[in-house]
Amino acid sequence: MKISLNRENFNLALEKLKKEYKIYAPIEIPFRGTFSDTSVIRYSEIEKIDEICFDKKSHFSAKEIMLPITQTMFYFTEEGCKMPKEQEQKYLIFLRSCDLHGVKRVDDIYLNNKFLDIYYKRVRDKVKFVVFGCPNSFENCFCVDMGTNKTDEYNIGIKVTEEEIFADIKDDELKVYFNELIAEKNNGNDDENKINEMYLDVKDEKMKKYLEEIIAENNNNKIKENVEFEMEFVEDNEIHVDIPDNIELEDIINLDLWREYDSRCIACGKCNFVCPTCTCTTTQDVFYSENENNGERRRVWASCHVNGFSDMAGGHSFRQRHGDRMRFKVMHKISDFKKRFGYQMCTGCGRCDDACPEYISFSNCINKLSAELKRISAEKRGEESE
Repeated sequence: MKISLNRENFNLALEKLKKEYKIYAPIEIPFRGTFSDTSVIRYSEIEKIDEICFDKKSHFSAKEIMLPITQTMFYFTEEGCKMPKEQEQKYLIFLRSCDLHGVKRVDDIYLNNKFLDIYYKRVRDKVKFVVFGCPNSFENCFCVDMGTNKTDEYNIGIKVTEEEIFADIKDDELKVYFNELIAEKNNGNDDENKINEMYLDVKDEKMKKYLEEIIAENNNNKIKENVEFEMEFVEDNEIHVDIPDNIELEDIINLDLWREYDSRCIACGKCNFVCPTCTCTTTQDVFYSENENNGERRRVWASCHVNGFSDMAGGHSFRQRHGDRMRFKVMHKISDFKKRFGYQMCTGCGRCDDACPEYISFSNCINKLSAELKRISAEKRGEESE
């Protein structure tokens, strides 16, 4: 079902959808950025399409809607424990192609990975997605090389112009809302019918021109059905990555390139928190001050880069050097995840590069690793030929 409608009518559709869905999209929040005079773009609930920031990359992904930063797993007392009540609220999320691909990766981790995560599933089952076009690449993006620049696996796909919104509505539940709006807008009313009849009979040229303007305005307010349009997706990025295949841990575990990050990385974890596919959490037991025998267990986002992430009982701790943590993350994003699911974990959104206070480039690290592996491979071939 492909239609086109003006912004006013699209907002009416959102108004109808809000009766059942919370609608989230990236919005620009002034004076909340890295510096006091800059903005931050992150996902928030919206009322109208004009609130959505289409022309800038969001600093955070939609991950935090389905996988909250802090999430209660269960409440406990001296007598027992119980899970939180399941929320009936549904969600409609506007996002780019790369972030929808990010959702697919999180789905595989939490839903298709031997052990189903009920907390994630209870939210995920109630989410539908609106993908908006992304015709131009942003700074640090390398989505094309990761194969995440395009998608047709959306519930609604939209192309936004100054005058119109083109919508490809695939989801049957969502079609109901738009069909209802089409019936309201396209069937006409008594006033419109009278104006059309007057236009046929009027002889005065000034009056005829006046009626033409009214009719044109009425027609502009109608919703066009069965329109043809194509979603716009970026075809090339300025940044390209050369992802190596079949990485063997013994070849890369002690490479000198990791030592660069011992001094450069400050273990702040920002790259993990802005990443659409990082899903590590820790658990916290919170005891209520009014009754310390009662409380709740929460899971909270964690970072493989921060100190203490790999601490274990008995005082053991792994990957204490920052470069080793960088190696762990890189291998997970481009190799380890692929061994299990058949494709890379990284979506190429470039948010980690955007967020890093030390200007560490993840894409540059991948290319450095690829160059090192080519060197190692050439050395091995030389040894074999001898």
